[in-house]
Amino acid sequence: MLNSSVTTKGQVTIPSELRARFGIQPGDRVGFFEEDGRIILERQETAISAVFGLVKARRGVTQEEMDAAIAVGWQRRARRNAGQ
Repeated sequence: MLNSSVTTKGQVTIPSELRARFGIQPGDRVGFFEEDGRIILERQETAISAVFGLVKARRGVTQEEMDAAIAVGWQRRARRNAGQ
């Protein structure tokens, strides 16, 4: 069993072995819930990490295609803002 102390502010340090095993990095979010009289700590997925790898591109795009798509987006935004 790994142990940690609770500070006067209620903070607990997660042991490095567990942080490494579960991929918990500085800035990550964790959640707490109660189950059968125990406190459970659970790593929370961020929106981007939860969906990373789910969408597969059918083909790559060139820099020119990306630049053209960005230009179209800016034009649409300019037209939308002009109508306000």
